Amino acid sequence: MSAIPLADLATLAIALLAAGVLTGLLAGMFGVGGGAVIVPVLYQIFGFLGVPEDVRMHLCVGTSLAIIIPTSIQSFRAHRAKGKVLEDVLKSWAVPVVLSVLLGGLIAAFAPALVLKLVFVAVAGANAIKQLAGRDDWRIAPDLPGIVGMRAYGVLIGLASALMGIGGGAISNMILTLHGKAIHNAVATSSGLGVLISIPGALSYIAAGWPKMAVLPPFSVGYVSLLGLALVAPVSAFCAPYGARLAHRLNKRTLEVAFGLFLLIVSLRFLWGIFF
Repeated sequence: MSAIPLADLATLAIALLAAGVLTGLLAGMFGVGGGAVIVPVLYQIFGFLGVPEDVRMHLCVGTSLAIIIPTSIQSFRAHRAKGKVLEDVLKSWAVPVVLSVLLGGLIAAFAPALVLKLVFVAVAGANAIKQLAGRDDWRIAPDLPGIVGMRAYGVLIGLASALMGIGGGAISNMILTLHGKAIHNAVATSSGLGVLISIPGALSYIAAGWPKMAVLPPFSVGYVSLLGLALVAPVSAFCAPYGARLAHRLNKRTLEVAFGLFLLIVSLRFLWGIFF
């Protein structure tokens, strides 16, 4: 692709920095890596820069996974310091999550952009409904399942997260709360998943996008934009601990509604792009 004009580069930088602040705060507040925010933001930015549609969503997802590496680490450290992480849950999910993330990267190398968009809409939409409903009494079971069930959940979390560029919190929060775990424990535990998902996920997207380097924008390594990584990652990592503090201070219902509305808007935006 041709070089980016200076004015467009400045606009891109401002948008990415703003996205970094929002990503970091949401990462800390909800135990998510921030991918639910950064993927739609990057999608608009890369569209403005003329990135081809057939690789645009892949670049968004891969860059998001790279960005949330430091954000997830900072968020996890902040929540773990408060003693809220369910360590046994995190350990049981570790292996199936990592293996499924690597599988997701392999699928992304061959899957059309439509697949990635539909996965994003399905997971974000389901989470939006749960957040907006605000029903703490919704339960699948009073406690988490045994080892087989937990491994199955791990595969679901890893695969979906790799295909939509998130740290897994949007899915694991829903799973944990539907199995009777307190929201603060769910958020803290989900922050740890972001670390397990983001590192192998980013590496797999670099490999998957390597053959497409000729059509990707400048400063890209595979399906990872180094410009997006350099601008968003440090800002989001800096803001993540502040989001974690807010999560323990603000009204839970206010946070649920705000996040739910955001996810709903993003889902509708992608659906509009798919069908119209």
